[in-house]
Amino acid sequence: MPEADKKAPKVINKSGTLKMTDETAARKEVRDIAGKKMDRRNRRDRVKADAGPKEFDEITIAVDRVSRTVAGGRRMRFKALVAVGNHKNKVGVGVAKGNDVTTAVAKATSKAKKSMITFNMDGETIFHETRTKVTGADVLLKPAAPGTGIIAGGTVRSIIGLTGVKNLISKSLGSTNKVNIAYAVIEGLRQQVPRKEWRAAKKEDK
Repeated sequence: MPEADKKAPKVINKSGTLKMTDETAARKEVRDIAGKKMDRRNRRDRVKADAGPKEFDEITIAVDRVSRTVAGGRRMRFKALVAVGNHKNKVGVGVAKGNDVTTAVAKATSKAKKSMITFNMDGETIFHETRTKVTGADVLLKPAAPGTGIIAGGTVRSIIGLTGVKNLISKSLGSTNKVNIAYAVIEGLRQQVPRKEWRAAKKEDK
């Protein structure tokens, strides 16, 4: 043992075991079964390596407990509604169930990323008014002047907040089911047509 280690004061843990000093720990070598020296990676290094810029932001809109009656009784599970967006013109919604909240949210996030859409934007608002219906949900989306902000309820505001739309007026006219409202908002954004294509669309209608 080096002389420095002999002279260094011994630090005892609460459990009574000997604790290495920082200098001793830094010099300690870790070897594998074959005796080869291994690179040391502590937990902090692993966190720094994994933490990178996220391409998409996600928000959990709702988590509900659902039950299913089976032969042995009731089977309790969780259903999560998650929205994903890049704060530009890409957004998606996913719904999934799981035995616990974490599993349900993870599955819903994966589904939302797979079902993302790219919609057309007019600056910081949408091009035109849309009214979309998904089962009982009926959602009206209208463009707004700069400085208006997002005038919307809970579910609509959560989804629009993940896009680059800053000015919007909306109204939910039908069911209050959050899942159906979310899909109605996505459908309304998908239907956005750029202004330069309006005339072509009118000619086709005629």
